Amino acid sequence: MTDVLREDRMTKVTMTVNGKAVSGDVEGRTLLSAFLREDQGLTGTHVGCDTSQCGACVVHVNGKAVKSCTMFASEANGASVDTVEGQTNADGSLNVIQQAFQDHHGLQCGFCTPGMVMSAAALLKENPTPSEAEVREYLEGNICRCTGYHNIVKAIMAASGQDVSAIAAE
Repeated sequence: MTDVLREDRMTKVTMTVNGKAVSGDVEGRTLLSAFLREDQGLTGTHVGCDTSQCGACVVHVNGKAVKSCTMFASEANGASVDTVEGQTNADGSLNVIQQAFQDHHGLQCGFCTPGMVMSAAALLKENPTPSEAEVREYLEGNICRCTGYHNIVKAIMAASGQDVSAIAAE
């Protein structure tokens, strides 16, 4: 078997995760989600499907929202990666998005919440005051089986500083 075909060959990866330099040896097939969860202990990045369908694994790589279950850890070599654990304020308190999810009941079981928070952060970075329709469109890659999305949308809009009292219940 040639070295190119060997799956057990380890690769050294180094990246910045939530502002901290980290490194590790990974197999070529190691997903970024597995590296974050298993090697770095950052279990907030959830894996719900392994097929890029649910969005529970969304993290930011070099500022862009990506589904970490479909990206190899080696592809993030040298990158800056932010996870939901890195979203809290410096004092450990919830950031504005996380607080809005709590205040507006944007979570139930919580499994999808890390991916929703990370997607919301990416959206609000791109579009600081999205419309309800824009929020719903942006979240199309995130699945929640519990909430029906209404309160998630409300939370994201509240995090953007908008008045959410006019959002009608569906």
